[in-house]
Order: sequence, then structure tokens, then C-alpha cells
Amino acid sequence: MSEIIPHWLTKQADLAPNQIAIEMEYGETYTFKQLKEASQRFARKLTKLNVGEGTHVGILSGNSIEMIVAIHALSYLGAIGVLLNVRLTRPELEFQLKDANVSILLTSDEYKMSASQIEVSMVKSFTEINVLHEEKIPLKTELDLEEVFTIIYTSGTTGFPKGVLHTYGNHWWSAIGSALNLGLNNEDKWLIPLPIFHVSGLSTSIKSLIYGMPIYVLEKFEVEKVHDAILSKGVTIVSVVTMMVQKLLNKLGEDYYPSTLRCMLLGGGPAPKPLLEKAKEKGIPVFQSYGMTETSSQIVTLSPQDALEKIGSAGKALFPAQLQIDGGNEDSIGEIIVKGPMVTKGYYKNEEANKKSLYNGWLRTGDLGYLDNDGFLYVVDRRKDLIISGGENIYPSEIESVLSGMEQIKEVGVTGLADEIWGQVPIAFIVKQKQDVTASEIFSFLRQRLAKYKIPKEIHFVEELPRNASNKLVRSKLLEWRR
Repeated sequence: MSEIIPHWLTKQADLAPNQIAIEMEYGETYTFKQLKEASQRFARKLTKLNVGEGTHVGILSGNSIEMIVAIHALSYLGAIGVLLNVRLTRPELEFQLKDANVSILLTSDEYKMSASQIEVSMVKSFTEINVLHEEKIPLKTELDLEEVFTIIYTSGTTGFPKGVLHTYGNHWWSAIGSALNLGLNNEDKWLIPLPIFHVSGLSTSIKSLIYGMPIYVLEKFEVEKVHDAILSKGVTIVSVVTMMVQKLLNKLGEDYYPSTLRCMLLGGGPAPKPLLEKAKEKGIPVFQSYGMTETSSQIVTLSPQDALEKIGSAGKALFPAQLQIDGGNEDSIGEIIVKGPMVTKGYYKNEEANKKSLYNGWLRTGDLGYLDNDGFLYVVDRRKDLIISGGENIYPSEIESVLSGMEQIKEVGVTGLADEIWGQVPIAFIVKQKQDVTASEIFSFLRQRLAKYKIPKEIHFVEELPRNASNKLVRSKLLEWRR
């Protein structure tokens, strides 16, 4: 039997109509009442284009109020939002739109021109929708937690991208699990510098409705804007990835952030231990977490009381979730498998992927990690990023973490290179800080800290590293940087 709850935006607009729901970097704000009314108007206009129960609607947009309104509008119609990465090429977008059976693509004005070149039944900008007349139709007053609300495609670093199904219940339990771990304060304001078309940004925008909490939305990550928001905009929680923390620490310099900043929620893969220790020295509350599109954002997170004692750990599974290491004994590395009501029920139209990744409610993450004696998870690496050299397992994140300890190094990425003798060998791509550093200095540094077989066989100095829209390192593209 399905679980039914009141429509979360309508409910919050009733409970706290004048509470700020969204604050944009340029000062524009929406209360929960305004957000509800705008979303309902947009929903009634969408029906002019035959959008209704079960319609798959693509959304191609950067972070904006209009995008958030459109997403919530779909929930009033029972339509399903397919959130698209604006960095994708036309063929990549066309694959996802076709695979997801999208019948109408909504875009911001910024992307309307490029979207018009895409092969899809209909393309409309938010502006074009807003000039339509409203249909007088009944809108949904309740949400069925079993029904699918959004589809987000995985990055597709191996094979074709897969459309991850998120139900209302997945998003609901993701929000509940996070609140039970981090707690809720009346003064909370959550900064979103990550794209809303990714699960982290989307989940925070939904947490806003469930918690009655304002979100401060940036169009994109800019270190000056995040820094200023923490100092002067009352932000208490920030979603970040490693690169963002590095840039914020550099920007902060000798100063300190106010005590009102209670959490930097760090996702996007294992963070270098030197970075976490530097944040600790500065009193910055960095809580490492672990999650993926399939888990509707974080599913494992350090709690405030453990953050300083378990540096480098992603923490423990959130209250509604379970975690196991498959194929690993105590302190030994195996595949991370997870289970819980925030975990996807599967991939859209992809039985092969479902059989491979899901069994008895458990999700095979494809990530490698281990549990310490206290049951804390340490994520070692993506299984696909694992380098096997002469029968030895080498984890790129371990080498990256060591190299991050060199002050002359700003960023580093490590990947495997095919080798006739060893099968694979590690190679490193390094972005320097302002001060210079040589390859020989780096090799000398590594020889004191890593086994010989783990030391990269090549070092390449580059201007930047390949990153996706969430600023996560895309190791699969590193070899393209090799000169």
C-alpha cells in the first residue's frame, strides 16, 4: 500500500507562508507562499501543452528561480522531470532525451538557442510558458511516495549513461536521514553552489520544502560569492566538493569563518587528508559524506561529534540506511553496498543495469571502501578507477591525498596508463600553486611516503584538470591531458 503525504510545497506554504524559501545571489527572494503560487501558475500553463500525469519533461537550465518553479510545477501535475546537464553535447543530450521518452524540453532563455537544435518533439523556454494562459484544472494536493518524480542520468564514464529513477519517497527519506544526522536549526540557511540538475543541488532544494528552510542559490560556484555568503549572508550549511574547499581555504587565508557556519557538507569522492586537517586547524566544520545519484544524494555522513575524531572517514549510514562491505573482512577493502528508502528502485528502461546493480533491495555502488573497528566507512576509490599494476591494487585517491600534502601543488589527478610489463601504471596530472615545483622534487616527496609501485611513472603539469558540472574530478578523461 502506497504512503501518501500532503503536497510538500502546499503544506509548507500553509505552515510558514511568509518564510523565505529561496534567496538568489542578486537579492531576489521568494517566500513559500510565492513559490507555491508561481509553481501552480506554471503547472496550469503547462497543461496547454498537454503536460499531465506521467508526462516526461526535460529541463535544461542553470540554477535559477524559474528552474526551481518548473520542477515544483511538475509535481502538481504528476509529470516526471528529466534533469539535464547543461555541459553535455548535443548527441549526449539527444541520447538522454530519447532514452527517457521526453516529449517536451523546457529551457532557460540562455539555452533556448542551442536546445532548438536538439531532436525532440517540442522545445519551450520558461519565458514562452509564462506568457500562456492558465488552464482551470485541479492540481495535486497529495504526493504518493511510491511515484517517480525525477530522472537524473549518471555521468556515463563507462558505457552509456543510465537514467536513475527518484521517487518522492526517495527524496523524502534523503531529507529525513540528513536532518536526523545534522539536526535542524531555526536559523539554518543552506547554500547551493552546485547545479540543481545534479542530485546534490536538487535534494537540497527539496529539503528546503520539507524543513521550511531558506536556500541561498548561486548560478554557479564562484569562490568569492561563496566566501561572501558565509561571511555576510547568514549561511549555516554549504554543499561542497574537494576543489571548492581548497579554493575557500586559500581565499580565507589567515582569517576565520563565523561560528554560524555549522557544516560544510563534503561530497564527490574521498578528500585528501591534508586538506581535512587544514580545515580542522581553521575551525571549519567539514563533514565528509558519501552518496551518489542512485542514493538521492548522501547516504553516509560524518556526524558533528565524530568529524574531528574520524578525519578521512565518510561516517556511518544515515539513520534509515544500511551499509555493508561486500567481499571484505574487518579493515579489508571490498565493494560498498547500501540499502534504504532513499535508494533508487532502478534505472529507467534498463533491466540489464538493474540486474547488475540491485538485488534484494541492496545497491552495488561500484565503489571500494572498508569499515574501521568502530564501523566508520572509509571510501578508497571508484572500482573503475582502481589501477591494477603487476597484481597490486593501487588507489588513485591515496596518491592524490599524499600529493595534496605538498604546498606547491594546487590540484592533482591520478589515473592508470596501459603498460606492457605491469598491465597498468599510475601517472599524475598536477596543477601547480603560484610557487614553482619540479618533477624531481615531487618524486623525492613521494619516495618518502609511498611504496615504490605506487609512485607515478609520469608527472604532467597542466593548467587545469577535467571536471564535471559538480566540479568532481573526471579521472576517465585525464589521459586526454597527456602530452
